[in-house]
Amino acid sequence: MASNRVPKLVAFDLDGTIWSPDMYMLWGGGSPFRFVSNEELRDSTNAKVKLLGISGEILDTIATAEEWKDTKVAWVSCTDEPEWADECMKKFQTPMGVPLVERVQEQCIYKANKQTHFNDLQQRTNIPFDDMIFFDNERGNINSVERLGVCSIYCPNGMTRKIWENGIASWLQRK
Repeated sequence: MASNRVPKLVAFDLDGTIWSPDMYMLWGGGSPFRFVSNEELRDSTNAKVKLLGISGEILDTIATAEEWKDTKVAWVSCTDEPEWADECMKKFQTPMGVPLVERVQEQCIYKANKQTHFNDLQQRTNIPFDDMIFFDNERGNINSVERLGVCSIYCPNGMTRKIWENGIASWLQRK
């Protein structure tokens, strides 16, 4: 498949898209997080944090498949606990045993409208909005980013195989 058949930038929200629960739901616990398995961490009160769906598999595919070699991956998050999110990204692992943080080239993790995150990403990467795809579990973020021309995919249950495949198909239809 030609490299123009996949987006040049794939962006993911974190809370509720890559993992669950949202970091704020761990208030009273939180860091330090303990590794249980590639797909599960436990916080300081033993509360479970789980990777959703095929998040790790997607990151491995983008990092290793020839058709994705020119694609960047970005985290785009307004999480209430960015330090906790950073720790989780270092401790969660993909099926290939690679920490999530090593599968990502760009991060916009700060309080702001998601349009601000994408304008920042566009300036840093020079990737046009129509060469980007964004996955988020919050409809308001999807609607906001869609207005920029980014193919934005609603994933209320995280990164399932169906959401991923339908998202890429939606991006292709727009090209």
